[in-house]
Formats: sequence, C-alpha cells, structure tokens
Amino acid sequence: MSSQQSPVVIGIRLSIMMFLEFFVWGAWYVTVGNYMGANGMGDAIYWAYTVGPIAAILSPFILGMVADRFFSSERVLAVLMIIGGVALYIAPSVVGEGGAGSKTFILLLLLHMLCYMPTLGLTNTIAFSHLKNQEVWFPLVRVFGTFGWIGANILVSKVMKADMTSQPLLVAGGAGVLMGIYSLTLPHTPPPSKGKAISVRDILGLDSLALLKDRSFLVFMVSSLLICIPLAAYYAYAPVFVADAGISEPAFQMSFGQMSEVLFMILMPFFFKFLGVKRMLLFGMFAWVARYALFAAGAGEGAVDIGANSVYWMIIFGIVLHGICYDFFFVTGQIYVDQKAGPDIRAQAQGFLVFATQGIGMLVGAQISGILINRIVVGEGAAKLENWKEFWIIPTVAAFVIMVVFLILFKDDPKKEITEEDVAKAAGTEEMV
Repeated sequence: MSSQQSPVVIGIRLSIMMFLEFFVWGAWYVTVGNYMGANGMGDAIYWAYTVGPIAAILSPFILGMVADRFFSSERVLAVLMIIGGVALYIAPSVVGEGGAGSKTFILLLLLHMLCYMPTLGLTNTIAFSHLKNQEVWFPLVRVFGTFGWIGANILVSKVMKADMTSQPLLVAGGAGVLMGIYSLTLPHTPPPSKGKAISVRDILGLDSLALLKDRSFLVFMVSSLLICIPLAAYYAYAPVFVADAGISEPAFQMSFGQMSEVLFMILMPFFFKFLGVKRMLLFGMFAWVARYALFAAGAGEGAVDIGANSVYWMIIFGIVLHGICYDFFFVTGQIYVDQKAGPDIRAQAQGFLVFATQGIGMLVGAQISGILINRIVVGEGAAKLENWKEFWIIPTVAAFVIMVVFLILFKDDPKKEITEEDVAKAAGTEEMV
C-alpha cells in the first residue's frame, strides 16, 4: 500500500525509522562484551553473541506464523520494539557482585533479540511497501540505518565514554521504547500474507534446497555457512580485544567499520562490472583473512599508543576492512542467490541463506570462539595480548582454508550486469551490520 504523502516526506519518515532501528542495536551490541568483562561475566561473553543467531533462526516463525498473517506491520513493530526495549533496559539491574545473575542477564538479552530480529524484516517490509521508486529511494533510506549504528557508537563511546558500563544498555533500551512509540505513527502496512496458507516448509525455504543440486551453489552455501564460524569471533571479541590492546573508546573505533561499509556499498555496482560474483566473494573472504592476520600481528606487540604506534593503525585498518568483509561477501551473496533462484522460490532462497549463515553459522561460531577465548586469552597486560595473538591466528587460518576451497571448487557463472537496484535489494535483506 502506498501512502498519499510526497516521496520526500515518506522518505524522511522511513529514514527516521531505519535510524532508530539500528541505533538500538548499535548502542549495546558493540559494548556489551567489555561491560560483561568489567562486571565479572567475561567467561560468558560468547553467550551474549549466541542469542542473536538463536533469534535469527526463530524469527522467521514469528514473522511467518503471526506478524505476516494477522497484524499490520507497524503495530507488530511497535509491540516488539517496546517489549525488547524494556528487556534490554532492565538487564543490567539483575547483575550482582562478581557476575552474579549472569544467566538472567543472558536470558533478558535473548528476550530482547527474539523481539528485535523480526523487526529487521518488518522495517524492510514497511519501507518497500511505501517507496514508489524503490531503486532510487531504498538505498537512501537504508543508509540511515548504518548512520544510526554509527551514531549510537559515537554517543555511548566517544561522548559518554561508557564502553565498560551499563549505560549503553540503558540507552539502547530507552531507544527501543522510543522506536516502538514512533512505529505507531508510521504509514499503515497491512499484513503482507493475510489469508495465504503458509507452512514451515515455506518459512525455512525448504523448496530452495533443490538449488543445492547445482554444484557451485552448493559450494557457495557450504562456504557461506563455514565462513560465518570464524566470522563470529569478530562480532563477539573484536571490541574486547581493542580495549585490551590499550585503545580507548573501543566502540567508537569499531564504528569506522560501518563508515567503510557505507562507502563500499556505494561502490559495489562499479566493482561488479570488473570483478563478477566469484571475485567479489573471494575479495570478501580474503578481507576476513587479512583482518584477522592484522589483529594477530598487532596483538603480539604490546599495548599501543594511539596515533603514535603502527600497531594501532594495523588494528584500525583491520576494522576498516569491514566494508569489504561485509559488503563484498554478504551483499554479493544475496545478489548471487537472487540471480540463481527463480521468482517462485527467490524469497525462500534468501531466507535459507540467512538461516544457514546468520543463524547456524554464527551460532556455532559464537560457541566455538567462546570456548577458545576462555582457554587461550587469560592473564594480564603483555601476556594477555600475546594470548590474543594465538587466538586471532585460529580464525585467520580457518578463513584462509575456506577461501582456498571456495576458489578451487566454485565455478563462476557468466557475468551478469548488477545494478544499483540489485545492491539495494540485497542490502535490504541483510541481518548483521
């Protein structure tokens, strides 16, 4: 349903929605590891980054069985954001001395993410329902989500200097409630699947399994799932590593990754013309290898003096590689799936990709990285940094092996023209920032 308001007004309203949507996530997601470490919960950090993949696996059922069939999208968005915001706001209050209450804290984070993950699809549904020229307007609207993430990082880290405190959780919780209230003012968006029969088979995209008969598609799917296992270490532990390396305002430093994401998203159609799908995916994989190698090299040199030490720039360059790491691999992957799947199973195939990567891959990765961290990264000062070096070598090698296997086994299709609209559609289906 399209609104009668002008495209500019609709664009502004939806841009505010996207800004708040990702402000909520960015405000707490980057800082929670350092907060947990400072409050006696360091050995449970990986559980804070396991709840997201669990929610990513379950959220299609919430959308497919309830939200998409019975209630308007903006009202479901409002309810979920308010419940999730309240859960996030009260989460720090259950934490006691020495990390007491950590299990309840993790359960509240899980409740928040179970509410939050479906809203990623809901905000896209609302945006696509009310933007007349989607290929023009959606990239402009969606980029405000990345601005929201960056803005949240700057606020809680650079301005509030609250990386180690509970304040980011309070800010995120309050923003979630605000987002819920604002959602009630959004244009009415009827349930997109009202009256349609829907099944678990549809939700999980099981019909798209037929695509796995294509060897290259099978190699792509397996590689995508496997690369998400070492990938999870970055989301969970890079901010903790940055802090341990002696770099202040870690969440602010991490925001440079999202800044590069905006740049490379704009440049993607240009790169596609010269590289094609296989090279784009390989560049994305290689960026992960390079990032972890830079972290490992930087970890072995002791605490850094910001701005006066080449090690600082190695770590920051590893963070800035996020634009290539994410856009070249995940957004390219979404475009590849869109090209391989026919119109009848396109949505199912995208859902299956998210289930395999952001769900299964990230869940397994979070658990493995947590086990490795708790076994390897112990001690204080230089000794601890040397242990970080050992830790980062593991995902470096893992990502490198997956990249080589992909290089050998994946056969590129003939190059197809990739437009700004293709990139915009793929960016709209992303889960992680």
